[in-house]
Amino acid sequence: MTTSLTAADPAAEAAGFPDWGQAGANAVAAVPDEAVDAYWRALNYLSAAQLYLADNARMARPLRHEDLKASPRGHWGVCPPVNYLLAHLGPLTAHRPPGSELLVLHGAGHAGPSALAHAYLNQNLPPTGSGTWSIAALRTLVGGFPDPGRFGSEVTPLIPGVRHTGGQLGPALSVAQGMALDAPHRLVVPLIGDGELETGATAAAWLARRALLGTGEHGTVLPVVLANGLRMGGPSLLAGLTGEEITAYFTGLGYQPLIADGSDLPAFRRLLADALASLQPLAGAGPQPVVVLTMPKGKTGPEQVGGRQIAGTPAVHKTPLANPLENDDEFAALATWLASYRPTELLTAQGRPSELVRQALPGPAAEPPAAGPAVIRQRQSWSDVSAVVRARAEHPGFRLFSPDEIASNRLSLSPDGSTPDWAVEILNEEICHAWLQGYTETGRDALLATYEAFAPVNTSLLVQHLKHRNLRHAAGHANLPSVNYLITSLGWRNTYTHQNPGLASAMLELEDPSVHIYAPADATRAAAVLAAMLTSRDRVNFLITDKHSGVSFPPGPFRDELTRGAAIWPHLSFGRGTPDLVLASAGDIPARQLAETARELRRIRAATTIRYLHINDLTVLGPAGTWPAALTRQAFTDLFGADCPVLLAVPTFPGAVRALLAARGEADRFHVVGYRDPGRPTSNGALLEHAGLSVPVLSARATRLIEEHRR
Repeated sequence: MTTSLTAADPAAEAAGFPDWGQAGANAVAAVPDEAVDAYWRALNYLSAAQLYLADNARMARPLRHEDLKASPRGHWGVCPPVNYLLAHLGPLTAHRPPGSELLVLHGAGHAGPSALAHAYLNQNLPPTGSGTWSIAALRTLVGGFPDPGRFGSEVTPLIPGVRHTGGQLGPALSVAQGMALDAPHRLVVPLIGDGELETGATAAAWLARRALLGTGEHGTVLPVVLANGLRMGGPSLLAGLTGEEITAYFTGLGYQPLIADGSDLPAFRRLLADALASLQPLAGAGPQPVVVLTMPKGKTGPEQVGGRQIAGTPAVHKTPLANPLENDDEFAALATWLASYRPTELLTAQGRPSELVRQALPGPAAEPPAAGPAVIRQRQSWSDVSAVVRARAEHPGFRLFSPDEIASNRLSLSPDGSTPDWAVEILNEEICHAWLQGYTETGRDALLATYEAFAPVNTSLLVQHLKHRNLRHAAGHANLPSVNYLITSLGWRNTYTHQNPGLASAMLELEDPSVHIYAPADATRAAAVLAAMLTSRDRVNFLITDKHSGVSFPPGPFRDELTRGAAIWPHLSFGRGTPDLVLASAGDIPARQLAETARELRRIRAATTIRYLHINDLTVLGPAGTWPAALTRQAFTDLFGADCPVLLAVPTFPGAVRALLAARGEADRFHVVGYRDPGRPTSNGALLEHAGLSVPVLSARATRLIEEHRR
């Protein structure tokens, strides 16, 4: 079933939007259908061979038991539909418009064998990246899978060309949108599994496109839904819809679906060309095409074995034949299955794809150059976080994303109070993160501003994205713009339901060296920290700062706070010699409370020696072996003394900070106070009292620590 589409937007063509429709027509004319079919068979064969074969990589002789792996592992089911799209996109990539770029995102993370096969055939898989194929490299690809020390079994950036870790379930469509923002030359094709279609992130992303109307000149996204009928364990919800219902569903979301099962390859090539001719920029107002491929999961694999149904059941998800080494029926089925692709027609004795396959290949992919950090002209006075955001927005390659909270977070982005086109709001934290992820993954700077209480919604996405970035770094693709979160509307001043500083705790528990948790003491310091964040690379930065005007502290120590992560504040320290107590703050509200405590102690205990310091980056408290910014042993002692008690006030849950200190071996003499859930709505003052952060409670505790230490 195919749904026709309207013509491409003439205004987009006039603005220089790449003519993807002509590119699609050129690809169909230049590459024969037989080549695309051969490419698809080669991808399918290599995907299946990686699961089962230890030797005989080309099936150049009849299959033997000694050719098999002892324990087949990996995922087969999603590979054939993914391979079908990759085979059709190969010619398009090779014939794309001049100056354009085509990126494919694997929402289906289990298609690792497919991604590896694609990388091998396109000479992007080390050690074949030098531009050669070899039978030894082919044997390594097939026999070495899943090779956890090299590539693993799933879609990650360890595999060349991968820009989205498919296991990050849900955000592929919105990450693709983020990649297309401010990039008119770019077409992004996310491959979205029908199980993924059931996630909230994907469900919201269809509608999220409307939030981008009027926000600048963008590229385009061509979503492809792999409606293969099954999730991991059973039928997907999409599988229960008729063709008419699928059409109604996507039409209602503002898309025009093109539905095909892939059984007619020439017809699917025409369908794809039709979709390309109908593309509009991401912010286009009219219907956008979406390709819905209803190819069954595990297509081209075994249908039945020994009376057991395989096709159309969850058995196709991983290895359809569980033990062909010991089961004769499965061995025979495997031999027939692998031979059905006629692999010796697809791969030469030298391990090269055949001439027919090579006609459909896109060619070696080049890593586009990452945009360098923009120069921010710093003003003489960093009195306002908004000023830093506006200054960065004066240069290209920047976006601010916020879940409908720009005004609420008191960010002033324009003289008249309006929202400029480089700032986008949508009431969905996950979509904001995915847009930011896609934008930074393609070399641009971005900032996500959100309430402290709602930021933890993105915890799982952040954990998965950190894993993606770590693997990207391991694959030699570092030097990306940092992931930057501005966390404000703090729970200390908010209602009970809006009190949750848990994201900082979750990020610290990861012990990921790229994470930095900034807790500056005032707005001037927060602005300077934000400026540094926006020029940093390969970090995941969280800035915790109160949106309300507060106390400003002398700027003198701030250079050390910014460069070393912590500094002594002489104006709040008093007495001589070894301190009886160290007062340490992190965050603006704790700094305000503890500064008042220091003044009170000076009044009532003038003979005491108090050292006051502020911690700008919480990660400096952890051990140097884990945290790159950690204080050295000597610097730690210079700040906190050797054996005196330390009263440390933080804006987060205290447990995560205690864990940092415990890992350094410094838990005993540190007394950490931070947010404690009051259990019911309460006033701001009562919350500080409950958490032990009111001045009277802090003063009493400080006095008790001093007396205990002297005894």
